[in-house]
Amino acid sequence: MGVGRGGRMRAQSVGSVSKTATIVAASLVFALSIAGCTVSGADSVTEGEAPIDSNPVTELIKPKLTASAVDGAVGFSPGQPVTVTVADGTLAKVTMLNPEGEPVDGAVAPDGLSWVNTEPLGYDKEYRLEVKANGLGGGTVSTSEFTTSAPGNVTKPYVMPSEGDVVGIGQPIAVQFDENIPDRKSAESAITVTTNPPVEGAFYWVNNREVRWRPQNYWAPGTAVDVKVAVYGRDLGDGLFGQEDVHTAFTIGDAVIATADDNTKQVTFERNGEVIMTMPTSMGKDDTPTDNGVYIIGDRFANLVMDSSTYGVPVNSPQGYKTPVDWATRMSYSGIFFHSAPWSVGQQGYSNASHGCLNLSPSNAKWVYDNTKRGDIVVVKNTLGGTLSGTDGLGDWNIPWDVWKAGNANA
Repeated sequence: MGVGRGGRMRAQSVGSVSKTATIVAASLVFALSIAGCTVSGADSVTEGEAPIDSNPVTELIKPKLTASAVDGAVGFSPGQPVTVTVADGTLAKVTMLNPEGEPVDGAVAPDGLSWVNTEPLGYDKEYRLEVKANGLGGGTVSTSEFTTSAPGNVTKPYVMPSEGDVVGIGQPIAVQFDENIPDRKSAESAITVTTNPPVEGAFYWVNNREVRWRPQNYWAPGTAVDVKVAVYGRDLGDGLFGQEDVHTAFTIGDAVIATADDNTKQVTFERNGEVIMTMPTSMGKDDTPTDNGVYIIGDRFANLVMDSSTYGVPVNSPQGYKTPVDWATRMSYSGIFFHSAPWSVGQQGYSNASHGCLNLSPSNAKWVYDNTKRGDIVVVKNTLGGTLSGTDGLGDWNIPWDVWKAGNANA
């Protein structure tokens, strides 16, 4: 895949001279006055000698230009800004041209001392930078050319939750790429998480393409979260570069926590610390027990076909199944759901009969579907099962904080 960007802008002009230039002018006049008073006869120009055309003091205060993209550079990252700065003067005109000869958008600082492009550059493109600056020492003109990096491949990031979402207190930030990421540290450094109020958090990779960020403890309701993924132009290892930047902002809603206890075979729902609902359930039977641990609620479906083959169990095997269900609320990517199970209503609250899901009556399953949201927490305890994997995709909170905080970017 390849991506190129271009744009238009008229050349930037600045018509003011800085206070620094005024001071320099005064110094120059003083220096020249001193020079005029101390010239001796031996130093004066005699007939037949050529006069000096340039004044060394004037040369010292000619505008001096510096650009972050040096002339002839190859492999300049298009995600990095191109900056131009001037000393002993102000910028009069800055033009950057793309390969088609069209100006690239940019802006001169109010003081006239710097310029930066405001339009991202394209990959594997040659740009021409033309700069003119004026000062008391005269004018300076600079022309340079450079070429941006050519990626071997590019990868597009996707971020969740989506813009404007209101999610539960257990919702991690997820950034997923469409390619495996060789340099995980580079990817992490491109992600900025800002929260209000401030919250400590850390990154952890759940697979080769997806990194998560979560705090040490559940989010506080009302927390505002802003996420910027600035990977465009960034080298992510082995010739893989970011295809584009992405952003999201979301809010943490009410604290909803459900506790499913296999000893009582009841599920208790709390909202902001108050019990709002208790209902009977039938969890995984002895040979297919429901895992213990902390689950994060994900997608919800009014209708869904439960197909064991999607989780690696053939439909025609002894433990296989393919059953349509209603009001399914996902708890794990390994196939655990709350869902309507009218066939097991007589066992709900008394015995376990499922392949791992939490069977509910139709009305209770509808209640869960209507009253929970992505990121709400479900705690399952006292079953015969193990613990839900922390890298299941919805089991993040089962990874101890010291392990999560240490990270696995080097794994």
